[in-house]
Amino acid sequence: MGRETKETEENRKTRHKMVVVGPHVSIITLNVNGLNSPIKRHRVAGWIKEQDPTICCLQETHLSPKDKHRLRVKGWRTILQANNEQKKAGVAILISDKVDFKAKQIKKDKEGQYIMIKGTLHQEDITLINIYAPNTGAPKFVKQLLIELKEDINNNTIIAGDLNTPLTPMDRTSRQKINKEIIELNEKLDQMDLIDIYRTLHPKTAGYTFFSSAHGTFSRIDHILGTKANINKYKRVEIISSIFSDHNAIKLEINYKKKAEKGAKMWRLNNT
Repeated sequence: MGRETKETEENRKTRHKMVVVGPHVSIITLNVNGLNSPIKRHRVAGWIKEQDPTICCLQETHLSPKDKHRLRVKGWRTILQANNEQKKAGVAILISDKVDFKAKQIKKDKEGQYIMIKGTLHQEDITLINIYAPNTGAPKFVKQLLIELKEDINNNTIIAGDLNTPLTPMDRTSRQKINKEIIELNEKLDQMDLIDIYRTLHPKTAGYTFFSSAHGTFSRIDHILGTKANINKYKRVEIISSIFSDHNAIKLEINYKKKAEKGAKMWRLNNT
């Protein structure tokens, strides 16, 4: 009898958590620059717990398919990865246990450059795409990938990752003009109604996610892209420093308005 009561209590706590978390979703993206060292994995896991995102997108995990089980974070049981045999690139999406997430479809490549997950989050459709673009020809790579995934990209899509591309002159300390490839990538984003959320919410702020020691410049090459249709749902986006990687993270907070009202009512009912 006691065990049953304990289980019911745990279920109630979990349900409470789910209902409370419902209206608010946070997504974080970070290039971790390799996870083959146990110490590094431990530090990254600690950092994820501290940030407590609903969804965490990691790039450059450098884990091979046979090592992918090494990436474990307590509280983020759902981990979906694309890995490279050569311990290069590698991307992962971690989903918090606190939310009701169901994956319906997964697309990824063998090079570990991208993974796409279509599913539902609190019964609402969501498409997550995590990208690690190669150092050379990055804008072209991202543009080509967007064309390939065009049918999968809709109003519920969030694209995160290290695109290795500053999208505007403001995204580099050198204020260097953007080249033809970046202009073409921006045109493609525009055609697909995709927006750079950081630049949309901070039109005049120069924030950077990467320091290039070779060029002595700071740039913002890590991005979270969303759709114009959902512009009012994007509540806050910020750059978060990380001490274990050569990149900083970007964190986005999204409001799920519809579910918020339902959740609140549902919880009051449970209380009475």
